[in-house]
Amino acid sequence: MPWTAHSRWSLRLDRVLVLYFGLTIFGLGDSLIIQSHIGNAPWSVLAQGISFHTPLSIGAATFLISAVVLLFWIPLRERPGFGTISNLVIIAIAIQIGVTIFPVSPKFFADQILYVLIGIAMVGIGSAFYITCGLGPGPRDGLMTALHKKTGIRIGRVRLAIEVSALLVGRALGGRLGLGTALFALLIGNSIAFSLTIVRHFAATERA
Repeated sequence: MPWTAHSRWSLRLDRVLVLYFGLTIFGLGDSLIIQSHIGNAPWSVLAQGISFHTPLSIGAATFLISAVVLLFWIPLRERPGFGTISNLVIIAIAIQIGVTIFPVSPKFFADQILYVLIGIAMVGIGSAFYITCGLGPGPRDGLMTALHKKTGIRIGRVRLAIEVSALLVGRALGGRLGLGTALFALLIGNSIAFSLTIVRHFAATERA
């Protein structure tokens, strides 16, 4: 991409704007899934569960989780980038803004499903812009790749173990698990892949 960095700390205005746009769209999409009230994305199940047992808002709980995950990078010798730190802050803020401004739990089930599908699409789009900036992985993605390198376990299995762990702890704390969670797990991979294709096409068109 024209905005892709060659270093995790190679900052340029257009690159930072694309990064922040992607992270904001990601967080707002996640908040739409939360507001559907039919099940959250796995890490939001955990954040919501923590918010039920502490004075923290769901946005603040998301920030706390990301910060704790980032601490696990230290023994794994993984180095954060500007995108990593931005992920920590911007997504948490965007989630909190979203749960504040988006109406809670639409009356009709079809509208709740629509909330989830739009949210998944937004997370996919946000991920595509964020990933292509090349400014470092998010805390959870970095933990996944670092554990893969350290243990040799296949990356899909590592990611599954991390996601399931977050989900189970979140559920035990009362976080909302349901159809929205299942739809997220089923569709998020395709959403990101499709969004990456669209972003690459857009970038190629702009260069032409």
